[in-house]
Amino acid sequence: EYEGERNSDGQRHGFGKARLPNGDTYEGEYECGLRSGNGTYRFKNGALYTGNYLQNQKHGKGVFFYPDGSKYAGDWVHDQKQGYGEYLYANGDTYTGEWANNKRHGQGTYVYKDTGSKYIGCWVNGIQDGPAELIHLNHRFKGRFLNGKPLGRGKFIFDIGCEQHGEYIQPVQEKVEDEDEEEPPLPLEPIWKASEITKLTTWSPYDEELLAP
Repeated sequence: EYEGERNSDGQRHGFGKARLPNGDTYEGEYECGLRSGNGTYRFKNGALYTGNYLQNQKHGKGVFFYPDGSKYAGDWVHDQKQGYGEYLYANGDTYTGEWANNKRHGQGTYVYKDTGSKYIGCWVNGIQDGPAELIHLNHRFKGRFLNGKPLGRGKFIFDIGCEQHGEYIQPVQEKVEDEDEEEPPLPLEPIWKASEITKLTTWSPYDEELLAP
């Protein structure tokens, strides 16, 4: 069902309202039969998108409300979250930053609602990876992350005015002589090895990149 403007070829063109065979509805602009321009698309499952379209795809700026209560507001490219945007998760966590191919990718800040902790730094394909700062209520950690875990040199900065320098080391998995083990062992958590406690300094994970040959 469609009611709205059409062009001389009879294609949907201009402003119109449509009900799709699957029960979804669209109200907005069309161009030569395709959703293009500004519009609001309501999904039968309760989701809703309002924003820009280009040739039937979400493209430009738009807000997507998910059935679970989560919400994304930001840039879209060919139906994918891409560019800069803010995501509010169903559990109250938020991410504000760069996206590529529907994943957190680039620089961004993730805030954990339950603890108030904040991760500010690099992301690769949705995973914390690269130089970053993890800020807690009375201390923070500055260092590098790999596959979502801290690894290598870093420091803890305490609000009382001192720092603990050291590094996160990946423990070696001990081999178990047991043929029955079907499941691969869980990866071990990196271990923090402190080296010294100092007054506040300006070291950051980016400094090593500058020093590297």
